[in-house]
Amino acid sequence: MANSEWLEACRRAVERQAELFRASETTADRNHYEGIGEGGDHTLRLDRQCEDIVLEELDRLAAGGQAFTVISEEKGTVEFNGGGSVRVVVDPIDGSLNVRRTLPCHSLSVAVATGETMDTVEFGFVHDFGAGEEFRSVAGQGAFLNDRPLREGPGGEGIEIVGIEGAEPGAFLPYLEGMVGSVYRLRCLGSLALSVCYLGAARFDGVVTPHPCRSVDVAAAQLIAREAGALVEMGSGEPVGFELDRRFTVVGARSQSGLDLLRACRPEA
Repeated sequence: MANSEWLEACRRAVERQAELFRASETTADRNHYEGIGEGGDHTLRLDRQCEDIVLEELDRLAAGGQAFTVISEEKGTVEFNGGGSVRVVVDPIDGSLNVRRTLPCHSLSVAVATGETMDTVEFGFVHDFGAGEEFRSVAGQGAFLNDRPLREGPGGEGIEIVGIEGAEPGAFLPYLEGMVGSVYRLRCLGSLALSVCYLGAARFDGVVTPHPCRSVDVAAAQLIAREAGALVEMGSGEPVGFELDRRFTVVGARSQSGLDLLRACRPEA
């Protein structure tokens, strides 16, 4: 299937999701849970509704006979036309807590892979509903913010801003000591997909996740960041699969020296 078809399906899903968010503008509207998703988190009604939209758009693509397997945060594994080797990794809302609290920083993340590990991702799409920005990439063809190529390349030696995600205080505090004197400022967006895209856009010089994440959080964004020249390491460096029960940390930077510094900040380092 052509990458343009995946892109158009993602854009249609964005338009429909945006309508849902406009129809529920308060925390009272959004504070409705519907059990536990396959990823292990509590599921907002909006999580389920947004996932249904993405699956409906993918079903439209499957009507042409394409076989693929979806790995999605709420429903887990869904096969279209018997599955096949193509994997579509979906986070319908990356930043669900932000959505529930009406914080305007959350995203749709969709990655398409030819195999079962992160290094086989061929297409990545992340849409920021707060800023209305689209990040996308095709392996070997660079990364884009809206229609602008991300070509900044690796950064310099210093680290001015680091994005930190999954920042539960108990997991976050051990990182601080290693950053003192080397990192100027920290930012927590509440969406790992966006933080890694910001790394690719050179808005951040580094990204760390003290709390382990899952493939759906970062599958698309890691391709976007890498195609923009950033360095991204998941887990201990071995190939990472898409299984929802797999948890791993992420560290990324615009330079090798920055990556080394942030890697050394991990408590287990």
